[in-house]
Amino acid sequence: MRGTTRTDAGVRAIDDAGIEPAIADPDQPGTVLDLVGDVALVIWLMGSAEGEGVGAIHGERLESLLAKLVDTPVRGFAYEGTEGGAAIVERAAATWSIPVAIIGGEPRAAEILALLG
Repeated sequence: MRGTTRTDAGVRAIDDAGIEPAIADPDQPGTVLDLVGDVALVIWLMGSAEGEGVGAIHGERLESLLAKLVDTPVRGFAYEGTEGGAAIVERAAATWSIPVAIIGGEPRAAEILALLG
């Protein structure tokens, strides 16, 4: 399991939790794509993200990421975010037959694990 963050403090927190940490920026989909060569499931927990540029992370950046994930080993995508982002994820699922889970509120492990089915 690998967890991503944009900060050194986040790297330490992820490592302390026993998860392999990596630096990636959701505003730059290429930094995420560089890390998915051995990943089957991406869990995009961005529902509480705030600040400048968040709209793009749930919009065109998310759309770009999903389009490029098709050519990777990723076989499932769980999304926590906005209604607009959820619509993008659902369109990607219909277009490319990507198994997805839309997570509302607190992430629920059953919804995420169902993707691995």
